[in-house]
Amino acid sequence: MRLDTSAVARLQFLCRVVERESRYLQQTDARLFGELALAQTLKQLDIDPLLAERLDAFVSRFGRLQDTVTDRLLPALLQAMAEPRGAALENLDQAEKLGWLDSADQWLEMRKLRNQMVHEYIEDRVVLTDALQAGHAFVPMMLAVASRLIEKTQQRLSSH
Repeated sequence: MRLDTSAVARLQFLCRVVERESRYLQQTDARLFGELALAQTLKQLDIDPLLAERLDAFVSRFGRLQDTVTDRLLPALLQAMAEPRGAALENLDQAEKLGWLDSADQWLEMRKLRNQMVHEYIEDRVVLTDALQAGHAFVPMMLAVASRLIEKTQQRLSSH
């Protein structure tokens, strides 16, 4: 299947965006989790505006990369590969079948976690700490999936 120029341009754009978002998430993850124990660090949240900004950056970048991969790159890549596509869950299941991600269920767990970090972290520091630590644990998997999808996209574009 031959891709039209707009599909090629969109895939190239999405690869650049996902590469940039991956780099930013990795940098923020290293800064936030490279300090003292997270629970101890979060005690300073109300008096340290830089920590609050770093925390917001992590949550934002975690969610943004996940959204870009799930809602933009994955459907565009499936279409370019002439694979079935549908709602996000169906696309994740298809990506799992193709070996592009290890577990659609884990990806959905990350989505729930992102929602928890966005909506619940302000009031309950225990929930925040647990969610951030879980998010931190998911970062390597998210980055690996993003990288794998970029690689698959570039392979498809080179055979175009």
